[in-house]
Amino acid sequence: MRHYLEKLYDGGFLTSREAYGIMKDIGEGQRSNEILSSILTVFRMRPITPEEFAGFRSAMYDLSNQVTFDADHAIDIVGTGGDGKNTFNISTLSCVVLAGAGYNVTKHGNYAASSISGSSNLLQKLGYEFTNDQDQLQRQLDSYNLCFLHAPLFHPSMKYVAPVRSALGVKTIFNIMGPTINPSKPKAILLGTYCKEVADLYAEVMELSDYQFSIVHSVDGYDEISLTDDFLHYTRDYKTLRQPGELNLPKVRQEELFSGDTLEEARDIFLAVLKNEAPQAHTNVILANSGIAIHTLFPEKTIQEGMAEAKESIESGRAYENLKNLLNNQ
Repeated sequence: MRHYLEKLYDGGFLTSREAYGIMKDIGEGQRSNEILSSILTVFRMRPITPEEFAGFRSAMYDLSNQVTFDADHAIDIVGTGGDGKNTFNISTLSCVVLAGAGYNVTKHGNYAASSISGSSNLLQKLGYEFTNDQDQLQRQLDSYNLCFLHAPLFHPSMKYVAPVRSALGVKTIFNIMGPTINPSKPKAILLGTYCKEVADLYAEVMELSDYQFSIVHSVDGYDEISLTDDFLHYTRDYKTLRQPGELNLPKVRQEELFSGDTLEEARDIFLAVLKNEAPQAHTNVILANSGIAIHTLFPEKTIQEGMAEAKESIESGRAYENLKNLLNNQ
């Protein structure tokens, strides 16, 4: 370990194999808090390379409680968090809308990093009961096209990391690794990032994976398609800068996406969108993210076609009824 620390302190880089070994040791509780703190500090002071990230990520996945579902063409929609925008729950809402449209969704999430309401905070408020029982999750997926994987139940190795992250109190490499290690390994993933550098990193790492993927970043700092400005859209086939007008949607103001000051307000916004009672700005943002997600899962479908399916899922009431049935029949 001293060799690796000296290498990092001298400005060197880890190979993917070295990064894997270090993270595996950390996740098995074989390294001290001081060692972990030193490593996290290095990667806060300089960008992590794609090779290092791939090694760390591979170890985290191997350390997780993996689940295998019998589900064709499953997708996850998840953001890094950490953008400080305190938006309503756009990724989670888009997952519910996709499930209502008939697509399988295995949503991986956690408590809030920088907002009032992370996906897990909101789901608990709605009455969802977290579980790592694979049979129960499979039943939910079979019946409602949707299940939620609460990260702490699937990543026990994080218990060795949590005290150091809490003591440091700053963003670390774990903030950007989390969205990429869904323990069910769905076929496709829509990743939102809070900055272009992380979007570029994700693109390089995802290109080496088996995922069908889209990576999005709004240039004004949102880790999702916010419609407040242009947004980057990366896939395996292209990298482009899109405008809201390309989706035939108007720009929205940043204040229109605010989740409120309480978890109750975030829940009310969430349900209003599903009941088709929300301001048009809220609904349009969900249509944009859902449309991109469907296009990611089935590239032969255009983004506009995906948006039309998402709109039907909301307006028909299927998205809301599907979630309500899931919550009532856990």
